[in-house]
Amino acid sequence: MRSIAKGLGLGSAAMALTALTALAWPGTAGAAPTGTESLYAPSALVLSVTAGPDAEAGTVMRAVTLVCSPTPGGTHPNPVAACAELRANGSQLDPLAAPAADAVCTREWNPMTVAAVGVWQGRRLSYTYTFANPCGLRNTSGTLFGF
Repeated sequence: MRSIAKGLGLGSAAMALTALTALAWPGTAGAAPTGTESLYAPSALVLSVTAGPDAEAGTVMRAVTLVCSPTPGGTHPNPVAACAELRANGSQLDPLAAPAADAVCTREWNPMTVAAVGVWQGRRLSYTYTFANPCGLRNTSGTLFGF
């Protein structure tokens, strides 16, 4: 039994040493390609629309990714505009999720919840907003949740 445990310990130590060597040794296959280093803090979010009043317990209807640093990208249909809105509002997303002032919707209760989870400018972000019905969601004032 000792020889098995000893062998596992030596094997684990050898694998750890190999991994550390690969990370520290210049020009290895695991090293980041030249030019990918960035002065920008990471900004990447997963945006979702959920049927129901709770983003965690409801049924996710659709979701997209949004990357804003160093350049806009992801699966969001308009990442340039969405990232510009985020930069203008920072982590205050209520103005981007609120229905437009001229939106005309019924007062039925059929809740839809949007969520933004990830990292914004190097800090964790977890945001949810619940609309009374799909009409409110369709008439948001911003493009962030327009997917």
